[in-house]
Amino acid sequence: MAFNEAANLDAVAAEIRGALDRVVPQGEILIVDDGSTDGTGNIADDLARTLRDVRVVHHSPNRGLGAVYRTGFTESRGDLVTFFPADGQFPASILDAFVPAMAGQDLVLGYVPRRDSLVGRVLSGAERVAYRMLLGPLPRFRGVFMVRREALSRVTLRSEGRGWAIVMELLARAARGGWRMKSLPTSIRPRRSGTSKVQNVRTIWSNLLQVVALRGRL
Repeated sequence: MAFNEAANLDAVAAEIRGALDRVVPQGEILIVDDGSTDGTGNIADDLARTLRDVRVVHHSPNRGLGAVYRTGFTESRGDLVTFFPADGQFPASILDAFVPAMAGQDLVLGYVPRRDSLVGRVLSGAERVAYRMLLGPLPRFRGVFMVRREALSRVTLRSEGRGWAIVMELLARAARGGWRMKSLPTSIRPRRSGTSKVQNVRTIWSNLLQVVALRGRL
């Protein structure tokens, strides 16, 4: 998942390739370049030529996080589907735990200890409360998830906004549909470079508005 991540993409893709080679050698990396303007798209195309089993989809113009998820769900080919942001915050070693954990499960969800700033904790806490009020009980989640393609084929995801409402919709439908799922602790580390594009009031407010619109369609 890449938007203006030219400084990070090479290293993150190589790390993910190494993790896949350990646990799912046949696994493919799909890079979704979301209308980047800093050369990320060119780097992604170079990776498709030089790194094994890498494929690229370009968005033009930038369509937002929701569109990246939708493209990933549509374009990915494997039996198990997961997403990593190209900022390097989530180590690819998460795959070492997630792949075996998928045995007998439809969905495995990561969560991380809260280490945000005070403002970040307040924003995230308020967001979680709002989601629970709007969508009902949801499984514990923050970060990376892995879903079985067969399970995805059983639901129709309707969210169309730019934010991560589509992920909240997936969790809500999974919870209501009785999916087999578990949550696992994962680690998180500082971005390799740059600043977060999602942890701000504007993005969180936009996501909440999308979830409010979604509520009547579940």
